Amino acid sequence: MQKTIVNRNGWMVLLLLLICSSFIVMKKEKPVFYIIGDSTVRNGDGTGKNLQWGWGSLIADYFDTTAIDVRNHAIGGRSSRTFITEGRWDKILATLKKGDYVIMQFGHNDGGPLDDTARARGSIRGIGEASKEIYNPITKKQEVVYTYGWYMRKYVRDAKEKGAIPIVCSPIPRNEWKDGKVVRSGDSYTGWAKQVAKDEGAYFIDLNDLVAKKYEEIGAETVKTFFPEDHTHTNLEGAKINAQIVIDALKEINPGKLNKYLLNK
Repeated sequence: MQKTIVNRNGWMVLLLLLICSSFIVMKKEKPVFYIIGDSTVRNGDGTGKNLQWGWGSLIADYFDTTAIDVRNHAIGGRSSRTFITEGRWDKILATLKKGDYVIMQFGHNDGGPLDDTARARGSIRGIGEASKEIYNPITKKQEVVYTYGWYMRKYVRDAKEKGAIPIVCSPIPRNEWKDGKVVRSGDSYTGWAKQVAKDEGAYFIDLNDLVAKKYEEIGAETVKTFFPEDHTHTNLEGAKINAQIVIDALKEINPGKLNKYLLNK
């Protein structure tokens, strides 16, 4: 009799384990909001140790992270080209799935040389199909370098192929002023990012113009305090302003009904 009870209990435990396993398999995996970009998106290790912050490091606080994961893969010093050639984009593609989001901002580092011995991170200007084969002194390999637009199109197309939702951002403006206005890059990286998004059917946030307008509203003297080290990298206060602008823009365009994951802040 005791043996029968033990066997029955064993079967009951096994049945419960099977039910739990089935529930775990059936439970829908949370979507992921991926962030990629350069040091203006994530500076250093993202904790502000050097008193410089990127806007991407503050984004998670605006999301209900019990319903969506926020992963900031941006890294300082990278261009649209080197984020790909270093294999960072491939690592994201390995886990990217239908229903995920990818917000991208590149351009600050794309204007450098293609093959200098310091970083070799530049891309060819424009959005066309131009390319140039170079010897990369950093990787010590031959490499075909493409235009900024070519790399941005790759991000968008790869994301869409995975069923993810790409969101292209123009690069935030530097603390550069002319005749009382913040200098914009509408005829270069901002314009190119916008055109790529339009051509590829991706969402677009003109972060360059939106942030510039906010800076002009605040005034040059106050904005100057946001850039303690140089004219490109913001402190925490500046990053907070930029992050809020990104969130407000996301709420307005609501890509893939993203608003259901955003907190009311």
